[in-house]
Amino acid sequence: MSIFRKKGNACLFVFLFISQVIAAQPSPPDEFLPKDYLPASFHAGRRDALRNSMPDSSVVVIFAYPTRTFSNDVEYIYHANPDMYYFSGYKEPHSLLMVFKEMQTDSAGHNYNELLFVQKKNALAEQWTGKRLGVEGAKKKLGIENVFNGVDFKKFNIDFSKFKKIICDKPSVDIPNGFDNADLYDLVEQFKQKSGMAEKKQTGRFDNRLYNELTGKLRRIKTPEELSLLRKAVEISCLGQNEVMKAVHPNMSELEIQGLHEFVHKKLGAEAVGYGSIIGSGENGCVLHYMENIKTKIGTSMILMDVGAEYHGYTADVTRTVPVDGKFSAEERAIYQLVYDAQEAAFSTLKDGSKWSDASNQAREIIANGLMQLGIIKEKSEVGKYFPHGLGHHIGLDVHDRGSMETLRKDMVITIEPGIYIQSNSDCDKKWWGIAVRIEDDLLITENGYELLSRYAPRKIEEIEKMIAQKSALDDFKLPPLESGKKKGF
Repeated sequence: MSIFRKKGNACLFVFLFISQVIAAQPSPPDEFLPKDYLPASFHAGRRDALRNSMPDSSVVVIFAYPTRTFSNDVEYIYHANPDMYYFSGYKEPHSLLMVFKEMQTDSAGHNYNELLFVQKKNALAEQWTGKRLGVEGAKKKLGIENVFNGVDFKKFNIDFSKFKKIICDKPSVDIPNGFDNADLYDLVEQFKQKSGMAEKKQTGRFDNRLYNELTGKLRRIKTPEELSLLRKAVEISCLGQNEVMKAVHPNMSELEIQGLHEFVHKKLGAEAVGYGSIIGSGENGCVLHYMENIKTKIGTSMILMDVGAEYHGYTADVTRTVPVDGKFSAEERAIYQLVYDAQEAAFSTLKDGSKWSDASNQAREIIANGLMQLGIIKEKSEVGKYFPHGLGHHIGLDVHDRGSMETLRKDMVITIEPGIYIQSNSDCDKKWWGIAVRIEDDLLITENGYELLSRYAPRKIEEIEKMIAQKSALDDFKLPPLESGKKKGF
């Protein structure tokens, strides 16, 4: 027993020594980090706007997203809850933000109207998974005064019974329960106990609908700071489209084309894609969310490329459909022009105060009439066979960003994305089979119209064919063949 104690003390000494050494390591110089992240003042302004919209005697509760397992003991790259980031700037897991309508007072007489609980600093954990802000870092970087370690939430005295409304999203039901006693699982369970949610007491006070309404009203209208990031995300996505148009040839694979898009994104500073890249050649383009991208040779058919760069959390959503061999066939041209005309008709309706239904109806009417003239459908009611999705959505921190679209308002950023998809064995002439066209653009609603943010990538048939004819900076990028691919059999 005494030997065990000595060994335990020695291990403890080594642990503390290593922890101090790791903690003392300098962080990367700020000069090598991006300079255009959203400032703390942006997030503070969003919390103030949220507070102003909340009903009396209420609190908004926002939890981080759970971490997710990729394989065995490897996790997916963490993606912060957009609401947590929007209202606090905090991007780490295992955290909790509360925003109160009225000023609160703790047992020591300190006043507060917002609380943030964060991951505790842990030198050994940070050696594996990266630096944590911790309490002091969050206070300094995020400008939030009342920040605590997650472990402190259990003993933090909050009388939730006095609030008429506890405004929160529905908690995830599959949160991993780790070894930490202050991880997201514990924070959620402790909140349920403290608030009475666990006993399902006064369930009318817990308002998920109001949470989505309040956050949606704020997030659907973009601030100047957000527009700056969205403009970059959209332009980067367009430049990726352009470079691929110039580089594409029939012997490429779908996966290679995906790689070219995402290489351009990263070259220009976009950290990720906002959704799985959709690279559908030929009939694969008829699958709306085709993400396998496994076709090894795209051939000379058209290719549908729906790819959006994510820049500092804000994602674009741009789709172009182009002929791999450089020229649209007669059938491809007819379908493409019909989709283009539908998009232009929808554009013409857009301005502050316009109805989303007007844009949608205009586009659907153009496509229905066009398909009838081409003999592909016999009745307008059949249009849904070949145009099976909605016309568009908000973009922002989510690719399908939160907020109503019933009436469009100035500074909304939306997509307009009509499409026609004709699968093999469709009830029409075989010459149309396998043709898939979607044109998707990102637009900023203005007082009297719109700004086409994705104007950097060509949309017209002649402009696309001209772009494809250009030489690409990637044309001379050649790799040696794989040695492991030469051996046949076993």
